[in-house]
Amino acid sequence: MFKTFRQALKVKEIRMGLLYTFFILVIVRIGCQLPLPATDTSVIKEITDSFNKNDALNFFNAMTGGSFSSMSVFALNITPYITASIIMQLLTIAIPKLEEMQKDGESGRKKINKITRFITVGLAILEAIAMCIGFANQGVFGDVEGAQRAGVITVGVIGMTAGAIFLMWMGERITEKGIGNGISIILLINIVSRFPDSMVNLFSKFVKDASSIGGKILAVVVILFIVIVIVAFVVLLNDGVRKVAVQYSKKVQGRKLTGGNSSFIPIKVNIANVIPVIFAQSLLQFPVVIASFFGKNGSWTSYLTESYWINPDNMKYSIGFVAYLILVFFFAYFYTSITFNPNEISNNMKKQGGFIPGIRPGKPTAEYLASILNYIVLIGAVGLIIVCTIPIVMQGVFNAQLEIGGTSMIIVVGVILETIQILEAKMVVRNYKGFLIS
Repeated sequence: MFKTFRQALKVKEIRMGLLYTFFILVIVRIGCQLPLPATDTSVIKEITDSFNKNDALNFFNAMTGGSFSSMSVFALNITPYITASIIMQLLTIAIPKLEEMQKDGESGRKKINKITRFITVGLAILEAIAMCIGFANQGVFGDVEGAQRAGVITVGVIGMTAGAIFLMWMGERITEKGIGNGISIILLINIVSRFPDSMVNLFSKFVKDASSIGGKILAVVVILFIVIVIVAFVVLLNDGVRKVAVQYSKKVQGRKLTGGNSSFIPIKVNIANVIPVIFAQSLLQFPVVIASFFGKNGSWTSYLTESYWINPDNMKYSIGFVAYLILVFFFAYFYTSITFNPNEISNNMKKQGGFIPGIRPGKPTAEYLASILNYIVLIGAVGLIIVCTIPIVMQGVFNAQLEIGGTSMIIVVGVILETIQILEAKMVVRNYKGFLIS
């Protein structure tokens, strides 16, 4: 793999794309450290210290690469664009006109991208207003009243919105001129930037406090083993595919006999990817975030907070964990049902003269695909639960606060594999071996 990477650097197009991507990411990380005007750093530190007790803010801070905790101009980061993309994906399935637009080739995709940008701007403005007002109530902008308070809030809203739009633009530039999906790459670098803090927390909790050298070594081995197991399991979950064999009947076109070949329908084990987990976390943490902004936290928020789950000393809060599991399963089936349509696939196969061996075309084929899909979704949802439960157990049982969790690991591994595949495709064009070829 490293040899192939060195060969890739010899190709000017790939080398310039990597340098361009690196340059953009440097700008992103610098912007994440630039605070909004008129912010009080001491108050920001107090709020930052409370993130360890608020999983919603902690997760959001990891997604934004720490820019949220520093109240920078990139505090919203690319989260409005990600939310807008998910909304558009759901609307495309629900609204026939948008579905037709998506199938209308390049022009249709450009129109959908344009609508997504407008939704991103709207979401960024709404989120910026809510955050600035909420943090102003906590004194982030100092002791200001009246017109001055309105002024600093307005400046904050403009700064956050402009930062989100600028990051969206830079992500699109990476996609166009760099390597990989720009938005995914920015999200990746944001999450990875929090890894050192998590490693330091784990080291302080388990290694530094160990009473003997042997205990320290054992703690390091256990931590590395857990990390490797999580990464390996995520890779397996991400690449797992069920191949459904398809046979095409022979037919005469003019004087030629065509068809008769075989193929397969690839059904990913984790079709919904990380979407069910994000939806479940967002639904549970939304009331907690609102309560935090307005200082209305109470004991009820502990039931919705991950750090209180699976705690042997107080298991009653694990009711929230049960609700979390139910939501993950629900959203896994819900999201898959609207993105994978067995009836549509069955009809397309029938039109092209294809059939699944041993299964009659039409309704029987749709029912067969639906049964396989239900089984696959169950496996994928269980896999997501396993990956996301390990950090929750570490927090609840061992009181190990993590900046990153299973959700972040799924995103990181998924983006890395996607980027490797993109580089592999570019290398294949240049007659080089791919990264994924041993």
